[in-house]
Amino acid sequence: MLEKLKNEVYKANMALPKLGLVTFTWGNVSGIDREKGLFVIKPSGIEYDQLKPSDMVVVNLDGEVVEGNLNPSSDTPTHAYLYQHFLNIGGITHTHSPWGVSFAAAKMDIPAVSTTHADTFYGDIPCAPALSEEEIKTAYELNTGKVIVTEFENRGLDPDATPAALVSQHGPFTWGATPEKSVYNAKVLEVSAEISYHALQSTRSEIHVPQYLLDKHYYRKHGDNAYYGQSSTQSKNHITHA
Repeated sequence: MLEKLKNEVYKANMALPKLGLVTFTWGNVSGIDREKGLFVIKPSGIEYDQLKPSDMVVVNLDGEVVEGNLNPSSDTPTHAYLYQHFLNIGGITHTHSPWGVSFAAAKMDIPAVSTTHADTFYGDIPCAPALSEEEIKTAYELNTGKVIVTEFENRGLDPDATPAALVSQHGPFTWGATPEKSVYNAKVLEVSAEISYHALQSTRSEIHVPQYLLDKHYYRKHGDNAYYGQSSTQSKNHITHA
């Protein structure tokens, strides 16, 4: 079942240590088949060098195992809740990457202070509140998904335009159209967090990129008039741009 998706999710998970985004087993990637209402996720607590495509676990949107001999990631309820509420996403990545976690530990958004950030995230990456004692005791992983979705709703944010969040005192979650894209966004988040950290240490001035620069960098890669790269026909009309 879902052999192609299992391979995609396996490859995406294996990219995490290569990109320096995980230590030990502290991370996971999933990918969803929207037509079947099933998603594939890394098994819990298995070392990356021991993983095989056949180890990937198939679960439904209630987090119940449909196929697989291993327990799915303990973060499965978080992934399921995000898939249920962010309907355009096809893959989710969770890591404990240190620069991202440093902002989560400080309960701070990752501010959009560079075009590196603006190319991928349309504004600050939000930091959702820490869970209460009751939320942790009753349904920790499910409530982790809930605080992310609630934060996006409260701020009026578009999860497709800002495909990432931090959870206070926990860490980053990113998503995208595919498992691979969610990993890409996880790496951009980590680089952006490091840049933001050093920038904030260097000055007390307001250093957010202006709206017009944010718009330029985000929309040249996203939307109907995007022209960055080789896949868009728009690139032929903008040969003077890098």
